[in-house]
Amino acid sequence: MGAYILITTDMGKVMDVLAAIKAIEGVKSAHATIEPYDIIAFIEFTDPEAMKSLLIDKIHKVPGISRTLTCLAA
Repeated sequence: MGAYILITTDMGKVMDVLAAIKAIEGVKSAHATIEPYDIIAFIEFTDPEAMKSLLIDKIHKVPGISRTLTCLAA
């Protein structure tokens, strides 16, 4: 299973957040983008509980993230 995570960062924090996101196990790719989001990342997980853990325990704890939007991939 997979999902795209659209990330908005605090002003001036894109590259710091991008580096931190890329270092998280389960993140398969991450790229800086231009508006309306700052970063798009693709994550892989085995079940919904693993996705929740990856998002809440790892991604949402990265300093500089102000908002995320998760889009499940079919």
